[in-house]
Amino acid sequence: MAKRSSLSIRIVEGKNLPAKDITGSSDPYCIVKVDNEPIIRTATVWKTLCPFWGEEYQVHLPPTFHSVAFYVMDEDALSRDDVIGKVCLTRDTLATHPKGFSGWARLMEVDPDEEVQGEIHLRLEVVPGTRACRLRCSVLEARDLAPKDRNGASDPFVRVRYNGRMQETSIVKKSCYPRWNETFEFELEEGAAEALCVEAWDWDLVSRNDFLGKSLVERSQATHSRGNLGSLQLEVRLRDETVLPSGCYQPLVQLLCREVKLGTQGPGQLIPLIEETTSTECRQDVATTLLKLFLGQGLAKDFLDLLFQLELGRTSEAWEGVACLRVAGMRYLHGVLGPIIDKVFEEKKYVELDPSKVEVKDVGCSGLHRPQTEAEVLEQSAQTLRSHLGALLSALTRSVRACPAVVRATFRQLFRRVRERFPSAQDENLPFIAVTSFLCLRFISPAIMAPKLFHLRERHADARTSRTLLLLAKVRDCGRRREMPRWVLNKGPYLDCAVQNVGNMDTPASRAKEAWMEPLQPTVRQGVAQLKDFITKLVDIQEKEELDLQRTLSLQAPLVKEGPLFIHRTKGKGPLMSSSFKKLYFSLTTEALSFAKTPSSKKSTLIKLANIRAAEKVEEKSFSSSHVMQVIYTDDVGRPQTAYLQCKCVNELNQWLSALRKVSINNTGLLRSYHPGVFRGDKWSCCHQRDKTDLGCDKTRSRVTLQEWNDPLDHDLEAQLIYRHLLGVEATLREKHQQLRAGPKTGAVPTGPGEALGDPLAQLLQVLQDLREAHRASLAGSPRSEPSRLLELQT
Repeated sequence: MAKRSSLSIRIVEGKNLPAKDITGSSDPYCIVKVDNEPIIRTATVWKTLCPFWGEEYQVHLPPTFHSVAFYVMDEDALSRDDVIGKVCLTRDTLATHPKGFSGWARLMEVDPDEEVQGEIHLRLEVVPGTRACRLRCSVLEARDLAPKDRNGASDPFVRVRYNGRMQETSIVKKSCYPRWNETFEFELEEGAAEALCVEAWDWDLVSRNDFLGKSLVERSQATHSRGNLGSLQLEVRLRDETVLPSGCYQPLVQLLCREVKLGTQGPGQLIPLIEETTSTECRQDVATTLLKLFLGQGLAKDFLDLLFQLELGRTSEAWEGVACLRVAGMRYLHGVLGPIIDKVFEEKKYVELDPSKVEVKDVGCSGLHRPQTEAEVLEQSAQTLRSHLGALLSALTRSVRACPAVVRATFRQLFRRVRERFPSAQDENLPFIAVTSFLCLRFISPAIMAPKLFHLRERHADARTSRTLLLLAKVRDCGRRREMPRWVLNKGPYLDCAVQNVGNMDTPASRAKEAWMEPLQPTVRQGVAQLKDFITKLVDIQEKEELDLQRTLSLQAPLVKEGPLFIHRTKGKGPLMSSSFKKLYFSLTTEALSFAKTPSSKKSTLIKLANIRAAEKVEEKSFSSSHVMQVIYTDDVGRPQTAYLQCKCVNELNQWLSALRKVSINNTGLLRSYHPGVFRGDKWSCCHQRDKTDLGCDKTRSRVTLQEWNDPLDHDLEAQLIYRHLLGVEATLREKHQQLRAGPKTGAVPTGPGEALGDPLAQLLQVLQDLREAHRASLAGSPRSEPSRLLELQT
């Protein structure tokens, strides 16, 4: 049994933000912190007070986290970034929204005196006395305090107040992880109701002391707003799951798999019922979860084929195919589209086809003295777009073998079902359009429009690059097309773009609505034959390949993550030693963390995964550099070692930490504490302890990870999520079962474990009952956790 918490986060947009720059605008981005730990940074949206991000994340966390905070920042090139405001959601707040918090939240002012972090370790006891009892407060240590000084640390001391008296600890210089081990005593007066107040402060020689936080016993807290700082639209959902051992889910998985197998000969009973009882708001989540579940069982193609049968002739969208592409096709998308997107970003060419929007001054000169004319700008822009479109079509036609087998098999079934449903000669293009409606309309075109949201780029495009991408995949609401059945089309805006026009197979839908888009039409018409040939080869998958597919559906790849990092090299010895970082290319596989001078060079193993004990961040002051992580491991003879690696940004740092933690989560001997500093000279830079083998002054965060598109499947979690969904609609399922039992052609149906094979709904209800009992038993057998002696510092 495992308890898992996860946060699904979507940062949508902001509005009415205050201007922080002299231009009357701002360059906003968001930082997401969980318990004051930065884990996510969105892209910067330049020169706007109403930014749109649309970025989605899923974070796996320990169940003990307290809050998640969203800071809206203004990026500055020359000075420190400005804080615009923040939104803070506590765990208790999120727990009151089972379907998730969704909507606009007003930004609150960020007061430096209220921005506290860290925990303090106290021991409180009542000591009997001759005249009266005394309250003994031992201030032991603190950890993860906010750095208030320019050196990246603080000089903390503690004030203890009770019943009108105050006492202070000594000052610990240059540490965010101080240890005091000092004890104070106060007289306990009968009837006194004052709370014990413990305050942490940063000592300053010249200026006033900085407040670090406080902890109260029996206190209350109020929050307030200071002015209008704009709003942030968020979607945040907390999900707590108790995942049972795999064997508990086998009856549910086997029952669903049997229904899918039977459904290939004709729609069964359970899958249509699940679809019917699923609300619109959670339909996509359920579809993705089911698809992942059947991917693990080798039945993804059969599942999607069953849904295609059910949805042909309906007006609803075939949304499960989109989920299939998201789950199984991202690596394929990166291989096909990545080089084209990179070229667009690197060239930064001025591209414009609309004569009313051409700005000649933006393109400079084509010769030494003569500026370009409008006609020359339009012609050059058309050539650039034709080049990008031609490169994409060429990459697609060469990518048949690179397309994942499950995606090919899915498209083959879709192609065949549409052809069976529309057999007439006038509909001969419909099977091709059905395939391209998924591949182009819902996958390639959105990725061109927003490459960051598909992990193709780290940042959003600037204005010039955005216009190029927009013209390559331009959104227009063209309504419904007679040439296609309604279920093929998206209910939202239709992409009347270069890519999708090719996918429309030279039907009227493929013809440009604006006259100024006409220069692309020859390339569109030329690409139709290429795309038809590509689709024909794509769906021509042999039966032998389908059998191989059943054995190779796991999405876990040997390569987990790769990229350039800087490795720490020490120069000299003693307290004045210096350090430098050497750039190397690192590869993380399912066996080891390796490095090489270049991506194509021979790799050398740095750390075997089985030897990793922790992967954590390093204090900025340790190397006078930010975004440094440490990997604590043991060498071949069991000696503890530490590798220090520097990343280029906070997102890359958290992605590497997440990847390292996920591949080593089942290692034996994982550390529970670590030193966020370095051992320099004769002591740790973080807590000043002189014992190099000290266990550590901060807790490790091995369970804090980010969900990535290339993560391996967690079959038990997917089964648990399906069980949770079915539990929510169990009443509806029981009503349906009663209606079936009362029908004139249906006899009495047993409700015990020995259900007849012909009543899968009764079996499903029995399986849900068994899983409910298994969860109750697991909760009854869980040991109660001891109360923590660490108190979180508050404002």
